[in-house]
Amino acid sequence: MKRKKPPQDHTSEVTPPGEVTARVIGYVRSPYKERFGTPRQPTVTEQVLEDRALDATIELLPGHNFEQALQDLERFDYIWVVVWLHLNDNWKPTVIPPRGPKERRGLFATRSPHRPNPIGLSALRLLKVEGRVLHVRGIDLLDGTPVLDIKPYVPYADAFPDARAGWLDEIDQAPDAPDRFE
Repeated sequence: MKRKKPPQDHTSEVTPPGEVTARVIGYVRSPYKERFGTPRQPTVTEQVLEDRALDATIELLPGHNFEQALQDLERFDYIWVVVWLHLNDNWKPTVIPPRGPKERRGLFATRSPHRPNPIGLSALRLLKVEGRVLHVRGIDLLDGTPVLDIKPYVPYADAFPDARAGWLDEIDQAPDAPDRFE
């Protein structure tokens, strides 16, 4: 099908911002109170608190009509939760990941939480929605983590089963094997 609307330029006259501001929309209520024992990824639960995926809640702030914004979300199995990793105040251009050989990798080729902007992204199982509270499973975030946004996980757009995983494809480790804790 051909595009029916003529092309437009919405960007040439706008200077890209050098800084942005985000609003916290809620907070994670998690059983994890310390970094050690918290999963580094939702599916890697061996050697973490209770050795299984734990439940948590995300409590959205009152007074913003978030109850309406959550309408229809409960019919999705998974959600993306965008957070601010508020306990991380520094970063380095290379890190040693907790998987594979103990060698430095470029930060942007890892999921290290220590980033220039400490933004985190978690795919969580959505159990139910009650008012402004989302009940989730597979939390990999500390209690009190500020939530910036929530989006539905959409399999046709979010899953690429044949995608390459860079250096992770080269290590001999099951995807859900425990991380190296040191």
